[in-house]
Amino acid sequence: MSSLLDHVMGRATDLALPISVHFDLTYRCNERCVHCYLDHEDHGELTTSEVKDVLDQLAAAGTLFLIFSGGELLLRNDFFELLEYARGLAFDVKLKTNAILIKEADAIRIRELGVRQVQVSIYSHRAEVHDAITKVAGSFDRSIAAIRFLKAQGLRVLIANVLMRQNVGDYPGVQALAAGLGAEFTLDPTITPKMDGDASVLSLRIPTTHLLQVFTDKSLIGESAVTPPPGAPDLEAMDDAPCSAGHAACYVSPYGDIFPCVQFPLPSGNLRRERFEDIWRHSKQLEEVRAIRLRDLPTCSVCSLQSNCTRCPGLAYMEGNMRGPSSADCEKSLMFEQARSICETN
Repeated sequence: MSSLLDHVMGRATDLALPISVHFDLTYRCNERCVHCYLDHEDHGELTTSEVKDVLDQLAAAGTLFLIFSGGELLLRNDFFELLEYARGLAFDVKLKTNAILIKEADAIRIRELGVRQVQVSIYSHRAEVHDAITKVAGSFDRSIAAIRFLKAQGLRVLIANVLMRQNVGDYPGVQALAAGLGAEFTLDPTITPKMDGDASVLSLRIPTTHLLQVFTDKSLIGESAVTPPPGAPDLEAMDDAPCSAGHAACYVSPYGDIFPCVQFPLPSGNLRRERFEDIWRHSKQLEEVRAIRLRDLPTCSVCSLQSNCTRCPGLAYMEGNMRGPSSADCEKSLMFEQARSICETN
């Protein structure tokens, strides 16, 4: 299935087809996670009718995969109305939620509407650590109860564990918790600057020593490192797009702003002023993003760690240059290489 999806995404990139859209319905949230990059005030969210109109436009443009997220999307009183409308347009829908508002009846409704996956952030298997990160007492217990409701309905649940200094040693416990709940598990050591450019949250990133420990953990990578050894840059890849952002995917904010990606806050148009198709096809910002190829990245195109790199152009943009390296990804690539050497030795 992954190879088929890769093929679909590759074709969408070739055709500049917006096949995947991440749509934040609100920035309001009932948690105040210490690492969050959002402003949680409501500055004039799209109305129910405006959201439906945007969904119509996305469907007409060829979007297939739709991620509804926030903030906390269930804070919108019209959430289920919007979800039903999206499914009526045949979008393949995933939800990202902290789940503390999901009751059994909500889980039933989500299943009835045919949502493909629900992603829930769990920061630790220890309630006190999770609740300290969300700043909401009891949030761990409520999120876990919701996951049980969702799993009881046969829904696919993905537990996402963002690593930071507060929970760096807890991921094995979260992984075991996910297994016990019958949920999938994903780990992410990326801490993102705030969308307004505030980089203070980057102090929460885990030290490189802990990053190396994660990349050599056989419970995560299997019996051997999965990355190839570094070598000369792949000349055949020089004409590839750095990632799908702005090529086959984009992000829609609660206010109708279009960005290449949720982690790439380059303002590219607003749906209250323009139609989606016009922005997607004619935005100068998106045209600039689409024009960039790997060979246009002065530092990254000659880097020997290129084959193992997870460079995010959005993080690079927030560091000042979308054609430059992302320091966080450079660090991860170095740790990948050290992890590969360690696994080879062992």
